[in-house]
Amino acid sequence: MHDEMLVIGQDGRSFSVAPIDSNPTNYFNRELSWLSFNARVLALATDAKIPLLERLKFVAIYAGNLDEFFQVRVAGLHDLVAGEVRFRGPDGRTPEEQLSAICQALQSLEAQRQTIFTEQLLPQLELQGIFVEKYENLTNEDLKFADTYFDEQVFPILTPLGLDPGHPFPYISDLSLNLGVRVRIPGEDRTRFARIKVPDMLNRFVKLSKPGRFVLIEDLIIAHLEQLFPGLEIEEHLAFRVTRNADLNYRDEEADDLLELVEMELRRRRFGNAVRLEVGTSNGNTIRSLLIDELELVDSDVYTDTSLLAMADLWSLMKLDRPDLRFDEFAPVVPARISQRSGDEVDLFEELRNRDLLVHQPYESFGASTQELIRRAAADPDVVAIKMTLYRTSTDSPIVRALVRAAERGKQVAVLIELKARFDERANIEWAKTLEQAGVHVTYGLTGLKIHAKLTMIVRRESGKMMRYCHFGTGNYNDGTARLYGDFSLMTASEKLGDEVAVLFNTLTGYGGQISYDDLLVAPDGLRPGLNELIRQEMRSPQGRIIMKMNSLVDPGMIGLLYEASQAGVEIDLIVRGICCLRSGVKGLSDNIRVRSIVGRYLEHARVYHFGNGGGEAVPVTYMGSADLMQRNLDHRVETLVALADDRVAGQVLESLQMELTPNLQSWYLAADGGWTRDASSELIDLHSSFEQMAKERRRSAKSAASRLN
Repeated sequence: MHDEMLVIGQDGRSFSVAPIDSNPTNYFNRELSWLSFNARVLALATDAKIPLLERLKFVAIYAGNLDEFFQVRVAGLHDLVAGEVRFRGPDGRTPEEQLSAICQALQSLEAQRQTIFTEQLLPQLELQGIFVEKYENLTNEDLKFADTYFDEQVFPILTPLGLDPGHPFPYISDLSLNLGVRVRIPGEDRTRFARIKVPDMLNRFVKLSKPGRFVLIEDLIIAHLEQLFPGLEIEEHLAFRVTRNADLNYRDEEADDLLELVEMELRRRRFGNAVRLEVGTSNGNTIRSLLIDELELVDSDVYTDTSLLAMADLWSLMKLDRPDLRFDEFAPVVPARISQRSGDEVDLFEELRNRDLLVHQPYESFGASTQELIRRAAADPDVVAIKMTLYRTSTDSPIVRALVRAAERGKQVAVLIELKARFDERANIEWAKTLEQAGVHVTYGLTGLKIHAKLTMIVRRESGKMMRYCHFGTGNYNDGTARLYGDFSLMTASEKLGDEVAVLFNTLTGYGGQISYDDLLVAPDGLRPGLNELIRQEMRSPQGRIIMKMNSLVDPGMIGLLYEASQAGVEIDLIVRGICCLRSGVKGLSDNIRVRSIVGRYLEHARVYHFGNGGGEAVPVTYMGSADLMQRNLDHRVETLVALADDRVAGQVLESLQMELTPNLQSWYLAADGGWTRDASSELIDLHSSFEQMAKERRRSAKSAASRLN
């Protein structure tokens, strides 16, 4: 067992994420594996080849990830402990043992995060003319500017809340930044506590008189505490932040109105139990003890930050006008088949009737492909119906606006909108109401299941016949994340797939029993057995080959079957961005399994499953879709994987998988002991830059071929 979880070389190239804990079982702990993933995100903040503000962004992503981890995963473990649930997970740990292991791992990881920020990033920002100043170090000019800003913009909206018999302990909202202050009335021995919420409607980083200079708003408030407590002595102060249980707790199968139930649970969420207390470093020990008592926490729930609380706020510095400190902006390529020719608009439906179209986002444009398909369907007088699933979308979604216009034009529009998409519940409720008001048929998911599949079906009248056009995605219908997430979109006019998707939509909006599909694997009934059979088909072949790409690999049954396949001689490559509970390269168990993780500029979000003999008789088959190999995806959600029947589409997807398996790629490798390492070579290939160039080359080749034909 290694002493530290994360060992970072100062040259920005050589890293090793050590195993968090040795485990005698064949299954790594899910929560600790997730922390290893977040450690890989944090390691990018030290990579000298990455522009400085992008490195700062990775610290912000790490911090935001950790916030959600406590809100959901750690909160869930606390609930199990409180309920005296002592079952052991697949890795052999009880909930209480998992909480202890998480706390121990985070001590090292959080110390790394603070060191990276204060000793590496801040000094390098200063070399680039960007300063986050302490109030006491401000120049006279900056002091005057900052004091005026406080008096005019900050002071009027601050509200100190006291604690005494007439003022109960104030409610501390989830993830808010606060100041605890202990004051004394002159001549009295007793002190009093007050809480000040740092206003979140103002910029955390207050701009000073000269560009590139900032002071933290909480430092500004601390410097003016005497204005907030006139005539009182300030004994001590402490910056702090509380994380609460944000998981919704309800049984939708008992609901008469799911929308009303989710709205009610959202109101309850803000009062969830506290699960973490973060505190700054100051002379606030008395306040710290008070907070622990009032929030009903213990010392192990408290994390002291010597650098900067709430580092997710570093996102705001990405808005600085310093393009030299960010990645070069990349404009997604419009696939040649759907770009304009001689000023004429391409008929998307005709293109899809000719052959399937695959779009690789964000390298190829989501707006010019998926979004444009739905926009045109909404405007096309020959389109009679549009059906779609919505799990997450943007706050000002062009796709939802197109669906509204389609309904207003008399088309039949049906949308299955998932109200239970975590942290998007409120937005989805608003979209559901907007769609219903426009006359869209809205369904709020299925009892006991989340609808996670990304599907659209367009029905168009052509020459007296109804044609179906389908879209399958590995990512959400979100124009914002489509610029940041690596995903695939498949658009097809396949009659066979159209028939199967029609049956699936009718089952989701109405009723249906167990239905078998030929080219779709559909959870919760058909996905697990379908994947099981595909894996076993490889085991029956003398040259079995499996490549799987996903966000998380957690399900014990799938892991056990992959172990069996390895022992049967199947060569297996797994590309797992996040959680991986499988042990790779263990002699006699997983000798033939290799696992790598790719973390970088874009979020690797696609789910792809390739089987070298999946169709039998050495006929390869490749599936893409919405499902990770987690129990929730396989058994408790509506998920889809679609077989890629078009050879060119399947070849393009397989080419991307092979690129991700390149030996000298910037990626992490999972060792048998659970440690993650990456190559220290300075000549590594950047996958995301390579995909950008491949997208440009595909467009050039397609346009060149079209020119020769003309």
